[in-house]
Amino acid sequence: MLSALEREIREVAASGEPLPGLPYTAFREFGRTGERLGYERRYFGRRARLAALALAGPPGDALDDVVWATCDEYTWVLPAHQSMPVDLFACETAHTLAEVAGQVDPMVGERARAEVRRRVLDRFLDPRPMEWEGFGNNWEAVCGGAAGMAALAVLDDPEPVLARCRAAMRRFLDGYGDDGGCVEGVAYWVYGFGYFVYFAEALRERTGEDLLDHPKVAAMAAFPHRVRFADGGHVPFSDTTDDPFLPAGLLTRLAERFGTPGPDGVPSFHADHCYRWGHLSRTLAWSRPVRSDPVETASYLPDLAWVVDRGEHGYGFAAKGGHNDEPHNHDDLGHFILRVAGRNVLDDLGAGEYTRDYFGDRRHTFLHASAEGHSLPVVGGVPQRGGRAEVLEYAETPDGLTFALDLGSAYPGPVVRRFRWHRDGRLDLRDEFAGDVPVEEVFISRIRPEARGGRVSWDGLVTLDHPGFAATVETLATRDHHGRPDTVHRLRLRVPPGHPAVDLRFTCH
Repeated sequence: MLSALEREIREVAASGEPLPGLPYTAFREFGRTGERLGYERRYFGRRARLAALALAGPPGDALDDVVWATCDEYTWVLPAHQSMPVDLFACETAHTLAEVAGQVDPMVGERARAEVRRRVLDRFLDPRPMEWEGFGNNWEAVCGGAAGMAALAVLDDPEPVLARCRAAMRRFLDGYGDDGGCVEGVAYWVYGFGYFVYFAEALRERTGEDLLDHPKVAAMAAFPHRVRFADGGHVPFSDTTDDPFLPAGLLTRLAERFGTPGPDGVPSFHADHCYRWGHLSRTLAWSRPVRSDPVETASYLPDLAWVVDRGEHGYGFAAKGGHNDEPHNHDDLGHFILRVAGRNVLDDLGAGEYTRDYFGDRRHTFLHASAEGHSLPVVGGVPQRGGRAEVLEYAETPDGLTFALDLGSAYPGPVVRRFRWHRDGRLDLRDEFAGDVPVEEVFISRIRPEARGGRVSWDGLVTLDHPGFAATVETLATRDHHGRPDTVHRLRLRVPPGHPAVDLRFTCH
């Protein structure tokens, strides 16, 4: 089960390539332009070598040198987070070095432990609040969990640090609803909940205290399976992807503790571009085949207001409500996905490239996070803005489901969107408006649609029938989360004034 991963680890450890440098000119780029990827590729390349050398065994001079070089780094905090004395990646680095310190030359190990204490753990002993305390999202679990595991590994008396880490875990759990859904998407479920589980199990092993014994945790453990399509893809709402990295060790441990489905396989060493020690080390330690029970056909998460249906013949449907002030938010109330043959035909673009502006006041001008990067109406020339969707109806039917949302708080006037999904691949979409206003119905795909008369086709996979509205197709060049070129196609149907309701039918083929 682990042979391919172990082979990749050995290959990286034996590569002999120079460790990527972290020059000042790369470090300053974020401050000058807002770009993150140049420095971060170098930084994570170093973490890849550190993890591979520590996991490949036996330890030797190469591991000593990489640990020493990590201690030499000006900062473990990314340039994007320099306002913080301790960030996600400083805590992750502390966790790595704390658990690796016993493998290296004693002098190197003692320096590593000292740097972990100085750079991270001493800050947890300082009563002044850290900026991320109170975020209530993945930051709480990753920073608290990684620092907590570092404290367990290097401190004679870790309890003062652990007390602060437990408080972070409580805030993290408070950020989830009872449905166990992660508003930040599946990738951030892996990140935040993963580090919560890793810390909880380390704490249980040391003290017997079980943080997983909590009313919400079983539902949280089930989240990625409830938002998974039948072909294995995942719903890419928020800053994520339809093919997220799912650590096999994490899924194995959750299957053992909660009976959730185990891993389909073991991801590549390179599947996590940050090469996180928590994921890799626990995958090697915990992964094993486990029996998986079938997942429900339709999933409704009422706190998130997400609906996912695994239809017949490989068809899938997902739609969302929620609100437009969530962590890693997109303006996407009422947005939906149609999946055919393993492809999101009506698509969600997932995470855009992370830059300074993507996390600033201009966030919703970026295609991936903007309303016009989603399949939503534009009403009276105004795209969707901030607001909260109210669920008017959710019901399962013998052949599918119905889902209705009041979107009026995100538009200048009343807007109601109604979905009627049939598992044989038909979706009836009805949008209701008030007043005599022009409307544009916008639909997003990475497949270029062909519009002729009252029908639109996306490569024959999905067709849309409409009453003959004027249709235009825009082709947009953008970049994905990793900075790679991406092409998106946006269909606009222009609905003239005098239509208080628009009825459209989509058919999957």
